[in-house]
Amino acid sequence: MLVAGIDPSLSNFGLCKGTFTGAFDLSELRLISPTSDKKNKKQVRVNSDDLRRAQELHAGMTQFLLGVNLAFVEIPVGSQSARAMASYGICVGLLASIQIPIIQVTPAEVKIAATGSKTATKNEMIHWAVSQYSDADWLTTRRGGQDVVTNKNEHLADAVAAVHAGVKTDTFQQLLSFQRRIA
Repeated sequence: MLVAGIDPSLSNFGLCKGTFTGAFDLSELRLISPTSDKKNKKQVRVNSDDLRRAQELHAGMTQFLLGVNLAFVEIPVGSQSARAMASYGICVGLLASIQIPIIQVTPAEVKIAATGSKTATKNEMIHWAVSQYSDADWLTTRRGGQDVVTNKNEHLADAVAAVHAGVKTDTFQQLLSFQRRIA
């Protein structure tokens, strides 16, 4: 079964893909980071820029999910500001547009699946994911002559952890049970 993990965000939309055959075999990572049109801030309305970014995210997400049977999605939670709430609304709308079955997981479930702690830091999540899938195409930068994993991998790590959290849900376990019965 080809599955995907999704960590939605208006700025950095994390996606992963791989096969699930009792364990998750990661095959692809993708981070979609639409740029804000800051240089034309006076000329471009914020809502027009949001629409452009949402369209870019939708196109990238839809293309990435081609052929995928099921997606595990970290559903965003509420926010503290009006701007963050706008981002939240765009992300929920993007998730609603997904045309394959999704299994929802919470941010706490994602962190617990990866590190055992619901208060895991970004660096702990990245460290877990990179150690689990060291051969994956993680985002790196060159520092001191060496490739170093960047902080943007947080979104990719959360997408991978969403898969790990999702396979533990009752919903997924029931789906597997049903699939075995009809096979």
